[in-house]
Amino acid sequence: MDTDCIPFDQTDYFSKLICDYIAESKDLKPFYGEFPNLDNFGVQIARKAKHFPEEHREVLYEALQDQYTKLSITDLTKTHLKKLKEPITFTVVTGHQLNLFTGPLYFLYKIISTINLTEALKTAYPKYNFVPIYWMATEDHDFDEINYFNFKGKKIQWSPENRPSGAVGHLKTKGLDEVFEAFADQLGTSNNAEELKKLFHDAYLKHETLAGATRYLANALFGAYGLVIVDGDDKRLKSLLRPYAEKDIIEGTAFEKVSETITEMEGLSKDYGIQVNPREINYFYLKDGLRERIVEKEGSYFVLDTQIVFSKEELLKELKDFPERFSPNVIARPLYQEVILPNLCYIGGGGELAYWLELKSMFEAMQVPFPVLLLRNSVLVISEKQQKKLKKLDLGVSDLFMKRSRFINKKIREISNIDIDFSPQKRLLEEQFEALYKLAEQTDKSFLGAVKAQEVKQKKGLDKLEKRLLKAQKRKLEDHVGRMTEIQEELFPDRSLQERNVNFSELYLELGSQLIPFLKESLNPLQLEFLILQY
Repeated sequence: MDTDCIPFDQTDYFSKLICDYIAESKDLKPFYGEFPNLDNFGVQIARKAKHFPEEHREVLYEALQDQYTKLSITDLTKTHLKKLKEPITFTVVTGHQLNLFTGPLYFLYKIISTINLTEALKTAYPKYNFVPIYWMATEDHDFDEINYFNFKGKKIQWSPENRPSGAVGHLKTKGLDEVFEAFADQLGTSNNAEELKKLFHDAYLKHETLAGATRYLANALFGAYGLVIVDGDDKRLKSLLRPYAEKDIIEGTAFEKVSETITEMEGLSKDYGIQVNPREINYFYLKDGLRERIVEKEGSYFVLDTQIVFSKEELLKELKDFPERFSPNVIARPLYQEVILPNLCYIGGGGELAYWLELKSMFEAMQVPFPVLLLRNSVLVISEKQQKKLKKLDLGVSDLFMKRSRFINKKIREISNIDIDFSPQKRLLEEQFEALYKLAEQTDKSFLGAVKAQEVKQKKGLDKLEKRLLKAQKRKLEDHVGRMTEIQEELFPDRSLQERNVNFSELYLELGSQLIPFLKESLNPLQLEFLILQY
């Protein structure tokens, strides 16, 4: 197994905000708590231990016991569930949508990063317990984001006759037998293919809801490492959120604090951009296939696109009696996680960390400890066969991260037996025009202008000739260019990162049950570089 790393800021796939965060920019320090290194976790443990109510542990334990009732789990997961009741136990969390059959590869990287960090923390702080948590985004309602996965360049899609509405975790799995058949037809008949068929079948055709199917699937893949799967769509857990929901809905605390933070961040750099904007109310109303925003108008509270309306007193009563009907949005959900879990760290992708960096002042106003933020591992997995292709084409892995046109132009210049760089000619031209400028200084300004115009014209002419020569060489080396772009497309499908496009099943066909151990052994969550793996 060969590994290599590339700094995130050299990949062209990560924002300035995330690269600055990884570099521990002093300007960003007000927007996060402890930076993710092992020493700082000691500070975070002390902070969370002081501010996490012990009664929350009992509620969490009881809710999870019920959520796991129908699922066969490993002894390690059972142990982790029990330890959550102990005051010396803390969690590391990642979250993800209920993508069909895990969706893109980075689902695996998120969870493995989480598991590996808990193990590293146990080594560094042996008197404490650390439990890896996968938070299922069961309350999201964007079906179009989760109803497919890609397999060998083709989309495997779930398309029910009637487009479902409401929280995706409630969706019935009816109709997924057709998806299973379409997928199975493409897998072949190898032992690894049969294992994938069984995994899909047992997850989606033996469970009534998408939440149940996803829990089964994640447990099947990661139960051996003690992963605990949390569904926040739970009345008992939502009851712990109630005072914080009141501050958001009635007092507008989240809207005020996050808006202030956004203004501050925009003042730091125009390149940072804003990942999400807060709403005046950051909760949906969730009931009977409905998940719609709550809005306030003239003292009344409306559920958009419905006839449901509450007075302030009625809304507070509804929140008290039916907390499960109040669903946090992307701004409020991180707070919910930290309220119900003894959590130290959130592990997410660049987009997730970008919106978490907007939230610290809201957490402070709500008096909830802000977690350590850790960028998940990012990985490019290359087969031995693909590595041989790269070597034959004299390509480095770092070359593949370049945008297509730049990639081709750079390599054509390198392999061409003709010098396509006209820089020497341009320097010679500049030397010749220096003499003309000296002559022009002895005449009037109109002649000086003519000299400048002629210099610009001739430089543009050289640029055009250089481009034409490069184009001609591309035609001459068309076969080589084709093979270069072919391997780049294999590893960067649709010109995006492999991990954002490819499903784990493609690698599983090659590596089978060794896939996850292979990744687990290779990923170091605190390394903070883009990992290249060869198998």
